[in-house]
Amino acid sequence: MGKVAALVCVKCNRRFERGEYLTCPDCGLEGILDVEYDYDDLRDSLRESPLQSRHVNNIFRYQDFLPLTQPPPGMLKVGMTPLYRFEKIAEITGISEVYLKDDTVNPSGSLKDRASAVGIAVAVEEGRRAIACASTGNAASSLAVLAASVGLESYIFVPAAAPEAKLYQIAACATKVFRVDGAYEDAFDLATEAIDRWGWYNRNCAINPYLVEGKKTCSLEIYEQLGYTVPDWLVVPVGDGCIISGQWKAFKDLEAAGVTDRSPRMLAVQAEGCSPVVRRFLGGGEARWAEPRTLADSIRVGKPRNWRKAVRALEESGGAAVTVSDEEIVAAIELLGRHTGVFAEPAGSAGFAGLMRAVADGIVKPDERVVFLVTGSGLKDPGSLKSRGLVADVGRGVSDVQRALGGRGAGDGT
Repeated sequence: MGKVAALVCVKCNRRFERGEYLTCPDCGLEGILDVEYDYDDLRDSLRESPLQSRHVNNIFRYQDFLPLTQPPPGMLKVGMTPLYRFEKIAEITGISEVYLKDDTVNPSGSLKDRASAVGIAVAVEEGRRAIACASTGNAASSLAVLAASVGLESYIFVPAAAPEAKLYQIAACATKVFRVDGAYEDAFDLATEAIDRWGWYNRNCAINPYLVEGKKTCSLEIYEQLGYTVPDWLVVPVGDGCIISGQWKAFKDLEAAGVTDRSPRMLAVQAEGCSPVVRRFLGGGEARWAEPRTLADSIRVGKPRNWRKAVRALEESGGAAVTVSDEEIVAAIELLGRHTGVFAEPAGSAGFAGLMRAVADGIVKPDERVVFLVTGSGLKDPGSLKSRGLVADVGRGVSDVQRALGGRGAGDGT
């Protein structure tokens, strides 16, 4: 178990003991807390049980980096997802050593399962019987799926525009789904009020500091999968700011535990139609976006609750931030599908699109070692490809096939 030394407000730096608050009482919802461990205790734990010696094949192999005693029995396997190196992606990006971290293979199809797994484990330890969250889709899916696997009730709030594929995955597993007449911010506010009223455990990552601890396991895995070394860049799509702050937390924890003496630079990627974190980092004003517009629903967050941690990750890592168009995002889905077999949802491909933009802009150099995250499966939002003309409707004759090929020759396998 990770021994929590304190919870620290990211706004005013006030320190609290575990169990006092989920957010700072002085700073309100802006007073998001950081989990700070007893790093002497963590170093002792790693000496007794080095990462290389562990045989648990899920996120709970990092239990001493997590704020919990034990995983709940029966939970679906989360984590230890593949890290791929594709020659074609190196050619496309011009980067000789580039890796794809594929979190589409988690139980609900996204990286958010990591956060939900830890949140559920903490809720079970506290004796809670119900857990709730607001989400554009993936966090809700992950909570519904994993809560069902351990017998915990789940109450889910989604915005009106939540993709149907995600909605029905949620509905199949959750105790109750509430589709809110409004945007994500409206769903978040209503969920917060309902959680307070009915006493459900709060899974919202932008409020509950323990959820980011689950997300950081993605980078703890990357560190191991790269042979206990650190990449030069880690590329992350950004919505609320929780994923990127979690990845940075992983490397800071590794440094504090004396495991490594360096961390990667973080590259934040947002959609052009919704980029409040990028704007804030680049000095362009408040971390708010009046009318978020992008087909990448998982990063369509106009009022990111965890922007302070996200911007801090960029500043402390000497990182960078870019925006990409919806066209670039959809093109990245196709490139990944055709050259890797990994089918990403729009937000899941945004990191790859952002990496290509960063290379073109000279931010990332060809000789640097880079990992980009694919955070969600395309099966969760297949509608983004409807207008791409990827499917040829033909009759029953081979001449129809020939016409659909447009006169191009087709491979005959020889």
